[in-house]
Amino acid sequence: MQANWEIIGREGFKFYGKMSASISHEIKNILAIINENAGLLSDFTMMAERGVPIEPERLNIIAAKIGEQVKRADLIVRNMNQFAHSVDEQVKTVPLDDLIAVVIKLSLRFAANRGVHLEHQPADSPVSITTSPFLLKNLAWLCLDQAMDAVGEKKIVSIVAKDEQNGVMIKFKHSGTIQEKSTPLFPGEQENALVTLLRAEMEINNEAGELTLHLPASLDK
Repeated sequence: MQANWEIIGREGFKFYGKMSASISHEIKNILAIINENAGLLSDFTMMAERGVPIEPERLNIIAAKIGEQVKRADLIVRNMNQFAHSVDEQVKTVPLDDLIAVVIKLSLRFAANRGVHLEHQPADSPVSITTSPFLLKNLAWLCLDQAMDAVGEKKIVSIVAKDEQNGVMIKFKHSGTIQEKSTPLFPGEQENALVTLLRAEMEINNEAGELTLHLPASLDK
């Protein structure tokens, strides 16, 4: 068990750093867009000083673009805050769909770089889990990362959470073969350590194009 925590500690820092760097890149992109539009406003100001008439509609368009980016940045920061605070929460009861939604939002840039579309299929009824949110987000990301690598021509990975008889499940649906496209072989020591600590089971069905995590409804039991 101690060896598992050593692996989690080492790899957990990498996971946190990877996601933080990706979020920073997105915020930098937003700031670049805002800066570009701010430059256009400065150009209009100089034109006005020279007596050139300015169409109000053009100003409204720029203001709307800046507003859209501010909203986008606010959503990214809220996701980052939720992700960051999960490190402090050893065991907590959380809605499983909310946890998956955060993982998907953190993964959108990685998916876009691969040309993969992520689909979140909310459960028919609310599904809650009492677990370590950070560790489960780490494991869910690793599974999603592998599913994106294995995705077929449709370039779609769908994620769904459901209650099951002995707990809950998260299913990643893709259309490829994970083992053949994984280097090193998946699951590796990091995934196995997380599976052990979360008392989970991982099921890979390449014929169906599915990777499924089976988890206890509560780590407290």
